[in-house]
Amino acid sequence: MSVLDLSRDNSTAILTMNRPAARNALDLEMRSAFAELLPLIRDDASVRAVVLTGSAGHFCAGGDIRTIGISQDNTDVFEGRTRILAMHRWFDELVDLEKPVIAAVDGVAYGAGLSIALAADFVLASPQATFCAVFARIGYTPDLGGMYLLPRAVGLARAKELAFSARVVNAHEALALGIAQHVVEEGTVLNAALELAARFEHAPMGALGIVKSVMNRAFESDRGTIYRQEAMAQAICRESAFHKEATRRFLDKQPPLFQWPQEKP
Repeated sequence: MSVLDLSRDNSTAILTMNRPAARNALDLEMRSAFAELLPLIRDDASVRAVVLTGSAGHFCAGGDIRTIGISQDNTDVFEGRTRILAMHRWFDELVDLEKPVIAAVDGVAYGAGLSIALAADFVLASPQATFCAVFARIGYTPDLGGMYLLPRAVGLARAKELAFSARVVNAHEALALGIAQHVVEEGTVLNAALELAARFEHAPMGALGIVKSVMNRAFESDRGTIYRQEAMAQAICRESAFHKEATRRFLDKQPPLFQWPQEKP
């Protein structure tokens, strides 16, 4: 396996961060691998959903301090800015990926690892999962989209508290805060994520992609802009092959193309 392993489970792509000795911390090689693999997933029509996970009982410990290094007197101040901007390019590919993305979080999701989890549309956590905006401990500010995604997940005041304190949040508090959507039984988080991903195998991918694209920008767009995007999206979807077949099935009283499984009581 590489530091970022791409595998398949039917129509689901699985990205596994694989640096177990460093709790899957992001190094330069893993960042390059994200940049290489995300466009492949984006352009593969056979991939209907994506699961993000980590090896050896952890999700991702954030940036690898050993590869970030400590600033020296002869280090140009703009080097750090260039490094972060380079990460944003592949990270935006993840955030904007027009396919359902599910984070299966076991163990630590710290720093940039927290941001990678928040980039997903669904976050499933094991009871051992812990989340931390750890940056203040080393005098850093949140990166990899953390200052954008965290307030949208938990609200502005709570995001400030988590960033200022750099405290650890356990799985059940993460659920209460809105970081995670589900806490699953011990040892089942990857299987639960794959089961959730499989529900999208027959989903209207074009329509869901538009929904994700518009909703990702809803907090910084005015109401009129969203209304216009809704109108354009509906006009496109109305002419899609999926909608026409789904409508025919409805009128003929046939089973729908896509139906979310009924949750067990």
